[in-house]
Amino acid sequence: MTVDDKLLERRLLLKRTFPRTELFEIGKTLNIAYFNRFMSGWDIDEDEASLEIASHISDTQLKEIFDKHAPRAWTVFRGKHYTFENGALRLDGFWKTIQANLYQARKRYGRDSVSVLRTLVETGGSCGLGGVRKNLRRGVDPRSILAELERLKVIVTSYKGDQYQEWKILEETYPLIQSELGIAPPPPPRIAPPTTLPAEIEKEDYVQEERQKVGVMDKELDEYLNDLLKRRLNAVVKFGKAFSAASLASYLQNLFGPILYFDSLLSVIQQYGLANVEIVHPQGKTGMRTGWSLALFGEPGTGKTFATRDMILGRLDAKIPPHGVPGRNRYCGGITPARFTRIGQAYAKRTFNFIVPEFNDWFRYSGMVDVLKLAMERGEIKYELHREVIGPYRFDSFLSVNYNTAVFGRGYEVTISDPNFNAVEDRMVCRLHRLTKQRFIEIAQSQMKLALGEIDIEKGARDIRDHVALIYAIETGHPLVKGQFPYKPVMITPQAYDMIKNAREAILEQIPREVVRFSARLEDRAIRFACASSLLNYFHSNLDYIPVSEDALKYAVQLYVEEASVRSREEFRPEEILEKLI
Repeated sequence: MTVDDKLLERRLLLKRTFPRTELFEIGKTLNIAYFNRFMSGWDIDEDEASLEIASHISDTQLKEIFDKHAPRAWTVFRGKHYTFENGALRLDGFWKTIQANLYQARKRYGRDSVSVLRTLVETGGSCGLGGVRKNLRRGVDPRSILAELERLKVIVTSYKGDQYQEWKILEETYPLIQSELGIAPPPPPRIAPPTTLPAEIEKEDYVQEERQKVGVMDKELDEYLNDLLKRRLNAVVKFGKAFSAASLASYLQNLFGPILYFDSLLSVIQQYGLANVEIVHPQGKTGMRTGWSLALFGEPGTGKTFATRDMILGRLDAKIPPHGVPGRNRYCGGITPARFTRIGQAYAKRTFNFIVPEFNDWFRYSGMVDVLKLAMERGEIKYELHREVIGPYRFDSFLSVNYNTAVFGRGYEVTISDPNFNAVEDRMVCRLHRLTKQRFIEIAQSQMKLALGEIDIEKGARDIRDHVALIYAIETGHPLVKGQFPYKPVMITPQAYDMIKNAREAILEQIPREVVRFSARLEDRAIRFACASSLLNYFHSNLDYIPVSEDALKYAVQLYVEEASVRSREEFRPEEILEKLI
């Protein structure tokens, strides 16, 4: 049957205004059978729970729920049938007000206001000044338009930092704004009665929507490569003949200092690894590839989000251009792990990078450790809810995540309570962030230089992005470059194994206990990092393979020793070992 739009809006309202624990209490109070299957609110699926409640209540009961229970007072909801603002629910809609305010915006800003709204609709999520500006006429500043649209309650701020802000259109107002802009809305979803499988309908909607986003990202990569091949190919090849991991490190050190640079180095090298190139040795295949997942963890405010998101996707308002592969990075801000598991089906047999801020939040959901272990291993995912089975499908992508931990004089304590979380960490390249005086100084200096326009990284970023995009296209056999350049595996050498072996022996010698707190997977990640770093040397020779470079090995050994120290609760000083090894 066709969806009752009022029912769907009521479900969305409940989901946004109440945390899952409160939804659980509401469902138990209403004696809805669905909630009897769970021990606590952490076990329920928010989509299912909110739909169950929405399907069992009238508007009068809805008002009673908001009077008796504690909604998120800061939440805003501006629907066709319901309005929630300043902590109060109204049983009438907000659309007529938005229609009138859209007229005011168009009257004042004309087609520029329409361009801004079209961009926000097309992105389907948050968008900063840079994204909005690119679709406006030259010389038009979108800031006043965005401020006016927000004042008129047509859009809302979705993210705001010290120097950066993003805006979005509320989900419940999308149909209205699409209609006002003359954009055909998607066909209405279909839904089964709540006694059957509403979550399956959600799954299908999510996957179909995600496939459309994949198509947009594919188009972004194709357009970027077309422009590169027509205008800058010779320059990129020339740049690549002199570029290396050491060159990249030098570029980043000049920008951010001797401590901060390494986080961005990891993020950019991971982008090269996304091509997932074979790693071979002189006798044949190793079974390893260059791709790996990245985790930056530590105290808040230490630059984790900057390295994982801003350096890769760009933050144009802060004059940070993107350094990542165009169209191959999926930002997952605000996505629940259940939705991630569902949309992952749209990426089967494809390799993307999922950028996940606040990774902690995903582990508040029961059963996610096993799913994410499979995701890290690029394995077959199957996730069973009591009324839905997701998959099975093979997850072929990687993740770049950050999360907060409590950091002490020695070691750290994860804020993720699941005792099996170390199994997920064990499958990533990890980097601890401690807010030392030196890191604090480098962050403050970088922020000041960026604010004052003293750091100009536009050309360097374009050169690197062109290079990583071309290497990715060549090594993945993209149709636009196929036949122009040969595929080259990365060849690991005996020297590489010797350096890793020497590092291992030096580390074990410094650990006083018999028990080792890190697994052998750490060496595997160090080798993958070295091989991904060596992809920067693709144009250095005419060999039919890429040898692991000395500078790549140097940074891999540094990564290995420093992470082993952190995993060992810093029982040894990595500087002392590195002085002997490098």
